[in-house]
Amino acid sequence: MEQGRAAHRTDGRPADRRGRGTRRRTDPCARPAQDRGCLYQPRLAGGADEHPGWYLWRDGIIPGDAAHPGETVGQVGARADAVLSRVRPLLGAGDVALVAHGHILRVLTARWLGLEPADGRLFRLDTGTLCTLGTEHDMPVIQSWNVPATS
Repeated sequence: MEQGRAAHRTDGRPADRRGRGTRRRTDPCARPAQDRGCLYQPRLAGGADEHPGWYLWRDGIIPGDAAHPGETVGQVGARADAVLSRVRPLLGAGDVALVAHGHILRVLTARWLGLEPADGRLFRLDTGTLCTLGTEHDMPVIQSWNVPATS
């Protein structure tokens, strides 16, 4: 029996436009980007001078105030693991679409493949593309990556 696939997009549109699996759920494991830390990417926020050498995949999200505690790469990996633990049981019934920010999807891909969360850095993820994770001989694989969206 073929197992379902976990597909994700980077443009916010449903992964399956045929209408299958259109039930929408908000994952309690997800955290909005603005709640993670004071600087998500210092080079974009003008904070690179304050944090020389900062690298997301090594250093995580730099903490801000009490409401923005930051997040380590390991903590992001734990969130991805929690999502995957909810998704895996559903795959026996069909495909599951995941929509999220590119960095968490890269970590989720690494965790799907059994890699460390920081190995998400290895998966360049372009905007507006479809990626499909699946299995081959019951082992996790990438079935497609950065496939351009079609109209």
